Amino acid sequence: MLRYALIALVIAIIAGILGFGGVAFAAAGIAKILFGIFIVLFLVGLVMHLSRGGRAI
Repeated sequence: MLRYALIALVIAIIAGILGFGGVAFAAAGIAKILFGIFIVLFLVGLVMHLSRGGRAI
């Protein structure tokens, strides 16, 4: 999921450089949403792992 967020961010940067403001804005929004979902899933997985008695990395 982090990979998709980074791809959307790169698309937003390239579209912004080329002058496609609407596309850049949309891609940046998608990247923000995907990154937020990634962070939430990461934290849930980390908490579940630690609650089962796993070692922290």
